[in-house]
Amino acid sequence: MSVTVWLLVCALCGLSGFWVSRRRPPAGEPAAFATLRVAGRAAPSLRTGLTRESARKAVRHLRCLLGTASLVVTSTDQVLAGAGERRPGDAQALAGARAVLASGRTHLVDGGVVVPLMVAGRVVGALVASDAEVTAALVRTVIEVARWVSGQLELAELDQSRRRAVAAETRALRAQISPHFVYNSLTTIASFVRTDPERARELLVDFADFARYSLRRARDFTTLADELTCVDRYLLLERARFGDRLRFSVQVAPEVLAVPVPFLCLQPLVENAIKHGMPGEVRVVIRDAGPEAHISIEDDGVGMEPGRVRAVLAEDHEGGIGLSNVDSRLRQIYGQAYGLVVETAPGKGTRIRLRVPKYRPAHGSL
Repeated sequence: MSVTVWLLVCALCGLSGFWVSRRRPPAGEPAAFATLRVAGRAAPSLRTGLTRESARKAVRHLRCLLGTASLVVTSTDQVLAGAGERRPGDAQALAGARAVLASGRTHLVDGGVVVPLMVAGRVVGALVASDAEVTAALVRTVIEVARWVSGQLELAELDQSRRRAVAAETRALRAQISPHFVYNSLTTIASFVRTDPERARELLVDFADFARYSLRRARDFTTLADELTCVDRYLLLERARFGDRLRFSVQVAPEVLAVPVPFLCLQPLVENAIKHGMPGEVRVVIRDAGPEAHISIEDDGVGMEPGRVRAVLAEDHEGGIGLSNVDSRLRQIYGQAYGLVVETAPGKGTRIRLRVPKYRPAHGSL
């Protein structure tokens, strides 16, 4: 059990005695379990941030935790939601919360207690709890619940920051299509203009399709089928440049073509294989592995030292999308166990393996 989860359990267990005295749990249900169950109902909405909608969904569960006559949740400038028959009006609740919002300290008001909600050291709102009798136990309980709510809001902000960072990285990724590839492709197309105009036209269409896919502003997830189409366009351009020196094969299980994958997760790996495997053969194999799709990109080129692999995965690629970019995105989206696995040795070629779950994670739209 992580430290965060342990501290949460301890805090909520500390609340359970007071809560049970106000809200008796069903017969045979442990008090701590009942408290955690109610808290768990409030958590999902709070993890989306402090908004009118999230406060509306969470407030009745928070009031159930406290057992108070009423509870109001405010932001720094307005009442977001409230629950309870004897809840104060919005103007009264906000007036009572004003001192707390300004000072960041708990205040007692007529018939209730107001506790600030804090995120990263700043006040983002307040809990206004009202009851017939304001006891020391009630004050302590409201403070602890406010701390727990603040923790959920802080996690929500971290999630949002992570999504913004990954979105920014993806936008940068789209701008990092190798300028060398663009230059070489256009130069190759130009070389066919006089000798084979029809071939030049076809390659220009392929280049436009590749650029349109690579630079699109659509969702950050696509399918393996779309990624393979992008790879095919890329290879048509590279074959026009390298001719018979480039040999390429693809084996893919049809049942995994619809699997959702992060945008531009294959083409950079194929580009790397061609760069280090020429002249030679590049092989892509995609297998169905139950809950996952297993992908392998292999070349029979010069290979590299293991120490060089670690350096490549730790650095940005110059002039294009590097292996480190794909590796870090896979880990951010699916977890640390889903990074790239690189098998190589000098003179032995290189094989890059990755695993992709068949489901799209809930936070995958970036």
